[in-house]
Amino acid sequence: MQRKTVIFVADSLDNAHKFQRVLSGFDVEVAAGSSVQLKKLLSQHPNHDLVIYEARGDALTNVASVESALAEDGSTAMLVIVGEDQLGEFRLPVQVKADFVVHGASSDECAARIRQLLWPGNEGGAGDFIVVDSMTVNLATYQVKVDGEPLDLTYLEYALLAFLVTHPGRTYSRDALLRRVWGFDYYGGSRTVDVHVRRVRAKLGPDLAQRLETVRGVGYLWSA
Repeated sequence: MQRKTVIFVADSLDNAHKFQRVLSGFDVEVAAGSSVQLKKLLSQHPNHDLVIYEARGDALTNVASVESALAEDGSTAMLVIVGEDQLGEFRLPVQVKADFVVHGASSDECAARIRQLLWPGNEGGAGDFIVVDSMTVNLATYQVKVDGEPLDLTYLEYALLAFLVTHPGRTYSRDALLRRVWGFDYYGGSRTVDVHVRRVRAKLGPDLAQRLETVRGVGYLWSA
């Protein structure tokens, strides 16, 4: 998998310093700047995976416009930093996968929310390995290898595979996978799940692909 890119946008030094420490604990590339630099950062890093946006003060009114800009890229997630006194007027973005933290949240909470947005559906413990025939899934590094060779998976392809592999023998509907893997009702609908399943199967190869079964009229399962 390619290294993920995080765009961090804030105008306050306290959040800048805290998130710098938090993000240093992840294997990600970080592009940081102030709110006036947002458009430039998005343009310079078109393949970003997560935008962390400080929406305190007047910037809260800009959340909708930032959401609209990110909605064009369905694979981008958004973490909003909001003041506790603004929660009454804050509305979580719905066009992109999103979450929020209140200003002053602990570093551990911020890290947990970032981890879930970047690697959704990964519920395995750090350092866990899952081996299925010739495939090894490393849940600590978010890497999948077949016959010792890493697969070039997008993060949503990995998230879908990792979720099913860590829940073998259970059938999940397309709607359930959208909620559990994508984290919300993705606007692409069930077709999005079907497309990602086809891509994962193609990359796994014919033998392993047989384990990602289609349950007619229900959804998908990973056979144990």
